[in-house]
Amino acid sequence: MLQARTLRLHQGSRIEAVCVLGTQLCTDVYGAAPADAVSFSVKHTDGVRVEVVTNDQTEEIPANGAKRWPLDKGTTLRLSMSKASTEVNDNKVNVNYYSENGEHPVDHAGIFLTGIGISLDVDADRDGVVEKNNPRKATWTWGPDGQGAILLVNCDKDNPLISMLDCEDEKVFSKEDLLDMARMVLRTEGPQRLPPGYEMVLYIPISDSDKVGVFYVQNPFFGRRYIHVLGRRKLYHSVKYTGGSAELEFFVEGLRFPDDSFNGLVSISVSLLESLIEGIPQAPIFTDTVVFRVAPWIMTPNTLPPVNVFVCSVKDNYLFLKEVKNLVSKASCNMKVCFGYMNRGDRWMQDEIEFGYIHAPHKSFPVVLDSPRDGGLKEFPIKELLGPDFGYVTREPLFEVVTSLDSFGNLEVSPPVTVNGKEYPLGRILIGSSFPTSAGRRMTKVVRDFLYAQQVQAPIELYSDWLTVGHVDEFVTFVPIPGKKQFRMLMASPAACYKLFREKQKEGHGEATMFKGYSGTDTKRVTINKVLSNEVMMEESHYVQRCIDWNRDILKKELGLTEKDIIDLPALFKIDKNGKAMAYFPNMVNMIVLSRDLGVPKPFGPIIEGECCLEEHVSSLLEPLGLSCSFIDDISSYHKMLGEVHCGTNVHRQPFSYKWWNVIP
Repeated sequence: MLQARTLRLHQGSRIEAVCVLGTQLCTDVYGAAPADAVSFSVKHTDGVRVEVVTNDQTEEIPANGAKRWPLDKGTTLRLSMSKASTEVNDNKVNVNYYSENGEHPVDHAGIFLTGIGISLDVDADRDGVVEKNNPRKATWTWGPDGQGAILLVNCDKDNPLISMLDCEDEKVFSKEDLLDMARMVLRTEGPQRLPPGYEMVLYIPISDSDKVGVFYVQNPFFGRRYIHVLGRRKLYHSVKYTGGSAELEFFVEGLRFPDDSFNGLVSISVSLLESLIEGIPQAPIFTDTVVFRVAPWIMTPNTLPPVNVFVCSVKDNYLFLKEVKNLVSKASCNMKVCFGYMNRGDRWMQDEIEFGYIHAPHKSFPVVLDSPRDGGLKEFPIKELLGPDFGYVTREPLFEVVTSLDSFGNLEVSPPVTVNGKEYPLGRILIGSSFPTSAGRRMTKVVRDFLYAQQVQAPIELYSDWLTVGHVDEFVTFVPIPGKKQFRMLMASPAACYKLFREKQKEGHGEATMFKGYSGTDTKRVTINKVLSNEVMMEESHYVQRCIDWNRDILKKELGLTEKDIIDLPALFKIDKNGKAMAYFPNMVNMIVLSRDLGVPKPFGPIIEGECCLEEHVSSLLEPLGLSCSFIDDISSYHKMLGEVHCGTNVHRQPFSYKWWNVIP
């Protein structure tokens, strides 16, 4: 690290100074010279490199001091050391001054030097190893060729006896807790003690005190203790210099995720302080700095393999649970049931939480984002999910009103896409909002700000306020398929439903009956003919289709899709007394995706030749793509309450293999 400081020589003086390896000391030879001196010579020990600088010309001075240089105004000596000292003051530089015709010096000055190596090191090249003195450790850049260390928010809970997150305390109870942190090593080399008046200090800016914490390993050979040295209320720590060649190990944890007031970057510095005169405060003569970026929270799209499926058990969904269990077994993943004592009658698992993860070169673990809706499932993510290597984060608005759009059926993420040459290798977040020209419902600012601040899944805001519930999962989802694009986008479509019904009517099936076999309501006999002759429903469907088409155009543009990438699933909506839309029959786009196995809401469509024509149509669209459709009856336990299969389930998925730091936002 090139870092210069100036020494003030005086006639006949002897200065004792510390030279940190890789830095420079400068001294003004001209200003220190006697009045009658016209030239000077320099002798120095082999451990010192000395250069004379005159009029921007630089020349290295040999150790023997045989040559003389003229004294010009501004002439300076530049000193540096590349080897650490074994003793204090074991290197020196002598300057002799000469008059115009003098053979003997008229005066002299000397500098006694102690060489010390200091390097604060992190994993700046992101390979899992803390390398020594990486020249780019004080900066952070994105992309495959980027440099800079990465920090995880220590938001899990490794000790079951502690009620708070690991990042909320200032203690380390186990080695597992340390594994969530990033290693930082302070490497020093030099004599057995520092010269009098010198001290090393590790510190953070006050602006980072609530964003980063640092622990030091005390007594590494006899009963390790981990001492909290930097973080909340602790801005600096005096580092004990141990002499010789030493490595002091520190562990660094993130305390906060990136947000609207925090760009994700934190810095830690070590300075060598000097105080040569009693009563005058110490001043830094050398500083080494490292920069970390706090790893973002990353969502997982439907195209990633499922690990666990979460669903609530409530008094009226026994048959639903049974069908979901069969689907989960078929998809070879695990089913986790949240029982009544925990869900307190709240069945909307999708709305309470969103699964994601955090990733650094040394560690990755899932993190659940808790929505501000706080229904009966409020305690579920903390009591049932938070634990060792399973983190938790939430954003609670202080003044904003929480609406249905703050439930996480209104938070989805696309698969990876490329748009006009720009890659989004982790996909893009989808948020439902109000129409741009209206003052309708929106997701609260604190949640939206959090999602935007993660940077790696640039959000897209869609128009969902036209729906009674108002969630994006009511009109769009994604399914994985083989091939270059690797997915298809599915959209709810009244137009597709009317087209299908007209085809069936022309084929002579106009009296085919909907909702057959379902006796849970007093639904009057509904046929294809009745649907097609209902002018009010048709007008409402035209309005809904326009709302969906608005979003369709946004998604095509922002995800780089063509019509070939989109599959329309038949759907019908009706308008409530507030002018908002709700599904007329179970909304098939609101499905659960478990790799190639799809749990689709059973639509109870018109029965033709013993088969539901809606199920048959959707299967004909999706099964040729290698997908398998299982139609799940949710009409009494979810659909009647304005939700479907996706609303009542949630999927924890495997993380991306792609390294987020290779993204270029």
